[in-house]
Amino acid sequence: MARYLITGGAGFIGGHLVRGALERGHEAVVLDDFSTGRRQNLADIADRITTVEGSLLDAKAVDRALDGVDGVFHQAALPSVPVSIEQPLRTHHANLTGTLELLEGCRRAGVKRLIYAASSSAYGDHDVEAATEDLEPRPKSPYAVQKLGGEHYCRVYHEVFGVETVGLRYFNVFGPRQDPRSQYAAVIPAFITRMLRGERPTIYGDGHQSRDFTYIDNVVAANFAALAAPSTTCGRAYNAACGHSIDLLELVAAINEALGTDLAPIHAPPRAGDILRSRADISAATAAFGYRPHVSVEEGLKRTVQWFRDNPTP
Repeated sequence: MARYLITGGAGFIGGHLVRGALERGHEAVVLDDFSTGRRQNLADIADRITTVEGSLLDAKAVDRALDGVDGVFHQAALPSVPVSIEQPLRTHHANLTGTLELLEGCRRAGVKRLIYAASSSAYGDHDVEAATEDLEPRPKSPYAVQKLGGEHYCRVYHEVFGVETVGLRYFNVFGPRQDPRSQYAAVIPAFITRMLRGERPTIYGDGHQSRDFTYIDNVVAANFAALAAPSTTCGRAYNAACGHSIDLLELVAAINEALGTDLAPIHAPPRAGDILRSRADISAATAAFGYRPHVSVEEGLKRTVQWFRDNPTP
């Protein structure tokens, strides 16, 4: 049995990773300041985990959380393009300085490996069928710059200080327990909860922007595969996605089908910093540590819709 730290463990992806660690028979430590994470995400397993309430910017809290830890899943962030545009300095401290503080803590504690939640937003817009990791980064928002900067810090800490790091560039992760009411809310929970109330979803732009939507179970599997990968895979980032994309009009149609509704979207002006097309080439992750998505978008949407039916938003 190993002991793993999940930063941002009260958040959507972090909470699933906490459960993933417990299901695999490991100990889980959560470091979260609960600024965006929700205590209720961990309420049913609170007595099975160790929780350190604090910020990544607090070195003492980081050291407490890292005590006796074998590996780290770094999920803590302010994950919003619009918020990063409104508050670039605040998000810089949370996303980039926080990552640097954690890497320093790992160096002090002698932690063997850290898996970093990178972002597909680092790519920006490219006229390619699918994004490969060797594409030139073209970040379009402060958030994208911050997440890309975290990748570089992870690479340097691996090369200079020997902290093994693997980055996973997430592509539009969705699933149960995603908060549709948050200012950081992703499109799928926002659409599902509105449509469950009989309300039309809002699309910013014409709806032809496409995304590689990735069900949460695939992301959890990618994290644990990266954690167990050979040391030769460290010091770089890999795409963690499905390798397929659908546009937002198709997404609304799929949710309508799952709900048995026929709600047409409302169109609003495009938002600054939004990417038009996003689809991953996942062959590098498959070759490096055997990653293959095992839950399709269609199946993931069915599971997610059912979860929101069973757990209606107040």
